[in-house]
Amino acid sequence: MIDSHCHLADETFVADLEDVVRRARDAGVERALVILDAGNATEAAQAVRVEQLWPAVRFSIGVHPHQAHQFADDPERAAAVVREQFAATPAARAVGEIGLDYHYDYSPRDVQHAVFRAQIRAALALDRPVVIHTREADEDTIAILREEGAGALRGVLHCFTGTAALRDAGLALGFYVSLAGILTFPKAAELRETARGVPLDRLLTETDSPFLAPVPYRGKRNEPAYVAGVVAKLAEMHQTPPADLAQRTAANFHTLFRP
Repeated sequence: MIDSHCHLADETFVADLEDVVRRARDAGVERALVILDAGNATEAAQAVRVEQLWPAVRFSIGVHPHQAHQFADDPERAAAVVREQFAATPAARAVGEIGLDYHYDYSPRDVQHAVFRAQIRAALALDRPVVIHTREADEDTIAILREEGAGALRGVLHCFTGTAALRDAGLALGFYVSLAGILTFPKAAELRETARGVPLDRLLTETDSPFLAPVPYRGKRNEPAYVAGVVAKLAEMHQTPPADLAQRTAANFHTLFRP
């Protein structure tokens, strides 16, 4: 199994990181993609420790839309920060998470757009995929991906909770769709129905830990070991053995991120 999106460099994991990594490996998680907030020195330091404990991890570096306002005076500086940290992080494999978030609007929307566009251009220059965060901004997210991606951009719609229209737009761009613990929630029937429309060769699994722990851990801190719950639910939905589903999604991860 692979956890294609987690935040192990978050302060939540400082006290027991070694145990978290051990549980993940004991659960059969072979690799994880750890998301880093570009320019965050605390997370960068924690990332060093994560890699020491789990050499198979890889990293994705980006400016989240919540932090886009920090670059309001010069959106291109966000891309520069990403490129600089990429150069200093040999295990970096993607740019993200980046995108748009209109639910909280912590950053002005025009600033979110500019920072998003700058980072897409950085990803293309680096020849790396993007990890996309989109919340209540689907039309603008897809429009920017189309305009800036020029058919050459690779990536994933992370922690997918969107509509069939967003799913289909992402797939048409050649993107992957990643499912997280929400898929296991009792009231997520509509999401499960939408997820069934994702071809197996475009499917990824993630935890987005420490957030969104799957059933039966809902309400607790999430961690990479719990990706097994997402794999199990997807296997049940596709009527295939969990081991086969895990192998398929792991192959997809390797295709996209080239770890």
